[in-house]
Amino acid sequence: MKKNVSIVLAAAMLAVILSGCGGTKPAESKGTVNVYNWGEYIDMDLIDEFEAETGIDVLYREYQTNEQMYSVLASGGASYDVIIPSDYMASRLIGEGKLEKINFTNVPNMKLIDDSFKSMEYDPTGEYTVPYMWGTVGIIYDPAVTGGEIDSWSVLFDEQYKGQILMFDNPRDAFGIALKYLGYSMNTTDAAELEAAYNLLEEQKPLLQMYLMDEIFDKLESGEAAIGPYYAGDYLSMLENNPDLEFVVPKEGSNRFVDVMCIPKGAENKANAESFINFMCATETSLRNSEMIGYTSPNTEVEEEIALDDFDRGIMYPDEELLERCEFFINLPKDTLLKYDEYWIKLKS
Repeated sequence: MKKNVSIVLAAAMLAVILSGCGGTKPAESKGTVNVYNWGEYIDMDLIDEFEAETGIDVLYREYQTNEQMYSVLASGGASYDVIIPSDYMASRLIGEGKLEKINFTNVPNMKLIDDSFKSMEYDPTGEYTVPYMWGTVGIIYDPAVTGGEIDSWSVLFDEQYKGQILMFDNPRDAFGIALKYLGYSMNTTDAAELEAAYNLLEEQKPLLQMYLMDEIFDKLESGEAAIGPYYAGDYLSMLENNPDLEFVVPKEGSNRFVDVMCIPKGAENKANAESFINFMCATETSLRNSEMIGYTSPNTEVEEEIALDDFDRGIMYPDEELLERCEFFINLPKDTLLKYDEYWIKLKS
């Protein structure tokens, strides 16, 4: 998710940042917090300020997909204190017993989160997650190539745009798009519907320039490709360098997502993790973060305070009619997830 990812240990990166901070960081360290987040999905200055405010050192790494993050956690190859998965992946982690319950005494800023984002289907008891940002997925495109405005996922499967189309390089998003275009739920477990989606993706494959994740941002922004699914928040960033691009949530519907802050089971620095989560929920922090990355904060005060023109507000805070066409991904049964894996391996081979 999100633009340009470079997976680096932020200890090295932050050392460079801190060297120019004039010694604002407290002299006495209060430990560390290891954060694992999507690429380009935080205002890095906020990390610097969190360290200065709390004395807690942040070690920060990035990933490109929920599935990549899950694999790292499942392998036991790295230890993290805060992760920021999407809704359906948080649900999977809860179901598999891979998350700690959050001590909300240490997260008083949870009171600032809109009630509509609390105790959602992915975390029905509301014990494991704190909403971070939300948004929608749509199509970003160059109208000079499409011949004008578009309103359907059909453009991703149209032969006349062969070589100009990009596609998400992960099964949940790719199948979700195909299922929506075919008139099915993105959360279907019906074998025939999944097979129909696979067949559609197989037909699409020769039309694609390539499968990508974060690199979709660069390809569309630079004009190297003309059509691709991506996130509303990043669209606003793209416009700064390519004002010709358009964004649409297709008429068939799309994915509405919530990314959430969680604490992996056995986290070594749980209290520090809760301190970091609380800091990221504060109004000023969340406002600046939302302004920087272009995604929508669930903090109720941010919507009132954020300075947006009508166009940007329509992208970041879409109307109810549009949202009603969208679905949240939910966790799927194990046999359905195995079918996804089977189809994806066949598709990419």
